[in-house]
Amino acid sequence: MADPQGFLKHTREELTKRPADERLGDWNEVYLDLDPETRDARVRTQATRCMDCGIPFCHSGSAGCPLGNLIPEWNDLVRRGDWESASNRLHATNNFPEFTGRLCPAPCEAACVLSITPDAGGAVAIKRVEQTIADVSWEGGFVQPTRATVSSGKRVAVVGSGPAGLAAAQQLTRAGHDVTVYERDDRLGGLLRYGIPEFKMEKKVLDRRLAQLRKEGTRFVTGCEVGVDLTVEDLREQFDAVVLAVGALRGRDDTGTPGRELGGVHLAMEHLVPANRAVEGDGPSPIDAAGKHVVIIGGGDTGADCYGTAIRQGAASVLQLDQYPQPPSQRDDERSPWPVWPWILRTYAAHEEGGERRFAAAVERFVGDDEGCVTAIELREVRVEKDAETGQRRVVPMSEQVEVLPADLVLLAIGFEGVEEMPLLDGLGVPLTRRGTIACGSDWQTASPGVFVCGDAHRGASLVVWAIAEGRSVANAVDAFLTGSSDLPSPVIPNQLPLAVV
Repeated sequence: MADPQGFLKHTREELTKRPADERLGDWNEVYLDLDPETRDARVRTQATRCMDCGIPFCHSGSAGCPLGNLIPEWNDLVRRGDWESASNRLHATNNFPEFTGRLCPAPCEAACVLSITPDAGGAVAIKRVEQTIADVSWEGGFVQPTRATVSSGKRVAVVGSGPAGLAAAQQLTRAGHDVTVYERDDRLGGLLRYGIPEFKMEKKVLDRRLAQLRKEGTRFVTGCEVGVDLTVEDLREQFDAVVLAVGALRGRDDTGTPGRELGGVHLAMEHLVPANRAVEGDGPSPIDAAGKHVVIIGGGDTGADCYGTAIRQGAASVLQLDQYPQPPSQRDDERSPWPVWPWILRTYAAHEEGGERRFAAAVERFVGDDEGCVTAIELREVRVEKDAETGQRRVVPMSEQVEVLPADLVLLAIGFEGVEEMPLLDGLGVPLTRRGTIACGSDWQTASPGVFVCGDAHRGASLVVWAIAEGRSVANAVDAFLTGSSDLPSPVIPNQLPLAVV
């Protein structure tokens, strides 16, 4: 059993970052690559802090891990040094723990019993333990291809190679189906490839897992937009089921602010995608922050990714704006009581590398020169109010004072509005909801028979852990659709939207 006093003996210890001046000289991952012996010993100490509490909220889908990761079990196995068994328990619920260990914001830690009170020393470092198990699994050869012993004779097309599509594909391949993943980009991975900067997850981590999927029998086709390069008629003729894992890549714009049309004002992904391509070796990015005053609008993950990318490109200055007030440093029990995801100030590694953050501030106007390029922003302090009747939010200026700041490059990182319009959806007869997502029934099937949906395309832009969880769940539904029943795990019940809602 776990050590019930482990959290009293040991304090929480975060991953050690490389010095800022060192990591700004390359695109490698931020965290220090410790020698295996030191790393493993430190992580075993952190795993010892888990006391295997009676009701482990950490792996509850309502507050903790959507995948239902068996966190107390693999924590105790790590404590005892049984890394192979810990790997087996982790991979039983999570296809790609090396992704979530690096990219997930860890709702499991927010739901940890030790996070109820600061006196307990903070939550167990679950994310750190998870990543280390994943890394040790590869180093120790515990991760091997799992090939199906019997073929079902059924063919499945998965459209999209992000985490949801890859999880669905791996599960269905292992169940004996003939699976082909289609990706319209030139490389696989979706946002894992072109949305996530290298300093958050080096792409060799992704490529290593893709090699495993190939060895298991999953086929991949890149540079193919389904509905255009492969017609809907051919898709229907060649496959017994289709999984839509196309993401929610339609970026939210700021068309209401004067000057939005100026050159140098871009959506965040227009900056991140070519920056990631440049790191892949595709040549210089057409939207480069070198020597520019960069303003990032939006305080979330995407904004932080733009922040770290701009600094590494050599920006003259970086300013990130958030129209909401600065959150508290600790959980506010009235606003976000344990175990729900807390509203707190989240500082990313990029924020320690330079630049500035401003809260309760919004751009009133983008200022341009005679050539139509942005040169400055007009900034005001604001308050966000919610209309009691309509529920709509509005931004209200707090004073008449306007501050003018230089801006040669403005990046809009204010979220996503749903699935992009594409010929595939029209050809399949799959409508979008008012939220811009694709609705499904309790069996994950869309309005078009035999066509299923998962990930951001279903939920809207969300976490990598939710994408993997939905990919696993849709695999169960597709397997049952093709064979009559399924033994594949299904961690998620979809937040069902009526198919009639368009």
